Amino acid sequence: MKKNKERWQDNKHYSPEELSIARTVLDEILRGEPVMKAVHSHPLQAGGFIAKHMLVATYHAMVAEGSLQLDPALLAKIRMKPIRSLSGVTTVTVLTKPHPCPGECIFCPDDEELPKSYLKLEPGAARAYENQFDPFLQVSSRLASYDAIGHPTNKIELLILGGSWTAYPLEYQEWFIKRCLDAMNGTESQTLAEAQLTNESAKQRNVGLVVETRPDTIQPEILAGLRRMGVTKVQIGAQSFNDHILEINKRGHSHKATLKACAMLRAAGFKIVMHWMPNLLGASLASDKEDFIKMWADGYSPDELKIYPTQLVENSQLYQYWLRGEYKPYTTEELISLIADLKTTIPEYSRVNRVIRDIPASYIKAGNKRSSLRQDVHKEMEKRGTQCRCIRCREIRARSVSEDSLTLVDQCYHPQYAEEHFLNYTTETDHLAGYLRLSLPEQTTPEAQSIYRQVWSAIPELEGCAIIREVHIYGQSLQFGAEKDGAAQHLGLGSSLIEKAAALSKERGFQKLAVIAAIGTRQYYKERGFNGGNLYMVREL
Repeated sequence: MKKNKERWQDNKHYSPEELSIARTVLDEILRGEPVMKAVHSHPLQAGGFIAKHMLVATYHAMVAEGSLQLDPALLAKIRMKPIRSLSGVTTVTVLTKPHPCPGECIFCPDDEELPKSYLKLEPGAARAYENQFDPFLQVSSRLASYDAIGHPTNKIELLILGGSWTAYPLEYQEWFIKRCLDAMNGTESQTLAEAQLTNESAKQRNVGLVVETRPDTIQPEILAGLRRMGVTKVQIGAQSFNDHILEINKRGHSHKATLKACAMLRAAGFKIVMHWMPNLLGASLASDKEDFIKMWADGYSPDELKIYPTQLVENSQLYQYWLRGEYKPYTTEELISLIADLKTTIPEYSRVNRVIRDIPASYIKAGNKRSSLRQDVHKEMEKRGTQCRCIRCREIRARSVSEDSLTLVDQCYHPQYAEEHFLNYTTETDHLAGYLRLSLPEQTTPEAQSIYRQVWSAIPELEGCAIIREVHIYGQSLQFGAEKDGAAQHLGLGSSLIEKAAALSKERGFQKLAVIAAIGTRQYYKERGFNGGNLYMVREL
């Protein structure tokens, strides 16, 4: 049976004229002609010009037939939306089926045909709905789309959305992930464990697995279960650190639940992505600024952050508050000014993934409807002469880098119950080429001792270990074993950072170093002295 990607390609029919022009354009680009000049020099008879996806398809066909050698530089020029794989991996987002949510948040839209808080016209939700929330179809169709526009699909971060993952039955969770891996593997496995084993050496490997849930669902046994499934990163909806705001928005948990969740996730080696919402019911511009500072001052210290300004949609309880005059959305200008203020306070160890949720303007009844908020915020910051120092704003992306231009920086910080080291390589121009997150457990208080005792009881192999929570090298995602001149991914930065982490851990008295390895990175860590444990890989120091 053909893979979904191959079936998709069979359905893409290009005319002889299009194929001929595409070959001519590729030849001209190879001779040094700028891409768009070459494209516009050869209009189609029916009008218009060939699209980049035609160039990508023709490139692959010419390589397959042997008339063109593999040429990463050429593919980079004709690739559509290159930013999607410049963070070093390619992200595939899937949604779970509609399922009751334990929360009653007043700001969440509620559509019975979708997981709670999602809307049909949101891009990711729309793709999931079209595929009837089938995990195999969602992954395989997305991989085919990426392949068609020239993006590498060998290193996949799987992002599973749909509200509270842990609220779904365990059987569904395991089946869902197995089917996602089946799509990457190109073959059907009988069990999740079999699918994971196959993926360790597959062409399309899972190098990160992300789920989202509520802070009050985080328990040691839950974390052990997530590791059995291969999860490496957890998104938690904090939304606010003000208990009064949380209560009147019917969030159903306190700020202490979020703080405890962060501590447990970190103790178990997970990466932490936090969702935070300005402009909730009862909040003000001033209180939002105060609340945001708590994220870093009070020990939450997320690795990544999604800022989701409250958006007023009709099928939410908050809409009724607005109709009664009890809620007022911020204006676009107020929101831009607020986020411009907030971004200057974000530490260098954290990455801002989003500053707005991708809800179409047609759903929004009042307040900001502008989707270009990130760009607007950056323009405002340029006008003010201020900067954001978060990871995303400093990623090296497509820039070339030489090893002798890099400086190793050890940024140490202290979230709740841990000493964290953000080991990173920066360039002479202050761009980030790669980093490693090392967590050293701190048990200086009874509360800290309790957290680690609970986590180690559920995950015994972590007891007494320093933990590598993430190794990430930036730049264009490359094929396994491939090389590209000046590419950060193949300067050996990952190995160097691991050795630095091992030396630092040993210096601090730790005898073992664990790593929360993704399914598709296990071989990488085996080659660097780590042995496969039950849920983690461990290296003796």
